[in-house]
Amino acid sequence: MAAERIADLLPGFHCGACGYDRCDDFARALVRGEADISDCPYLRTERFEEQRRRILELLGELEEEEEKEEIRGVLDDYEADLVLAPLPDEPACRETLHPFDPDADVEEGEVIRYRPWGCPITHFARVLRAEKGLLTVHVVGPRHRLGEEDFEFRDVGLCLVVGFEGVVKEGRVPDVGETVRFLPEHCMMQKVHSGVVVEAVGDRVVIECIDLKVWAPPR
Repeated sequence: MAAERIADLLPGFHCGACGYDRCDDFARALVRGEADISDCPYLRTERFEEQRRRILELLGELEEEEEKEEIRGVLDDYEADLVLAPLPDEPACRETLHPFDPDADVEEGEVIRYRPWGCPITHFARVLRAEKGLLTVHVVGPRHRLGEEDFEFRDVGLCLVVGFEGVVKEGRVPDVGETVRFLPEHCMMQKVHSGVVVEAVGDRVVIECIDLKVWAPPR
């Protein structure tokens, strides 16, 4: 935590000259913005000049983080780590689906109608790949966005969304193995999802173990 890192850089004399009984209390006050670094008389001396510089850098980084705009879902108002956007020249993030219907016989290039497990919205998607019971798709709309009154689609019913693939448009690029909250840019409800990052190359990430039951963190 930032307060612990700052406390490690303080003189550690616990003299109370800054107005706080202990240096770690002073560090927490600095992080909260309730104290000024000049309140410590020792940090004004040449002996602690390097520590003062490093503390100011840490406080500056905290200010930059606070100034970043939060990413929040529209439906649930939960905070997300990132917005996941489509790969270049693609209409939506790639999704990996597992249809619950064992007889669903889908071919590449077909448009399917399905409902993701846990989502109340019926989706339409174009199949990019169909193998070993899994479908890789692009979401192409709810019905009214397709622009054609008469078009063919295959109804595959309820599907489990296994994974997403796209690029990080906003927020930070996560590490492999990290559980993240993310907002798919094409999500019609703009609802925050969560999952585990299994691949990250540059800003391109693959997220699996998708869960829509994202709990709001305490504020």
